[in-house]
Amino acid sequence: MWLLKWVLKAAIFFTLFAFALNNQQDTTVHFFFGTQWSAPLVLVVLSTFAVGVAVGVLGMVPRWWKQRSAASRATLTTLATAEAQKLQPNSQTTPHGL
Repeated sequence: MWLLKWVLKAAIFFTLFAFALNNQQDTTVHFFFGTQWSAPLVLVVLSTFAVGVAVGVLGMVPRWWKQRSAASRATLTTLATAEAQKLQPNSQTTPHGL
């Protein structure tokens, strides 16, 4: 099984490596106000992918914060309930000495 994983990783690596070698032509990216950036095509594609991942992660941060705060509130509620049950005398047991 580990050999299959290594073969798959090597195949992915060599495919991406061949993609990078085949896309070394310079390309120009035109931004606003007449600014432009010239770089090899593979760098443009890689940077675009990285920016997309960063935007996706930043878009998910508020939901992660909500879920973390809800989980911490649930944990505190559970702990408070357990402490309250410890402090209450158990009505099913009889007092000692009677």
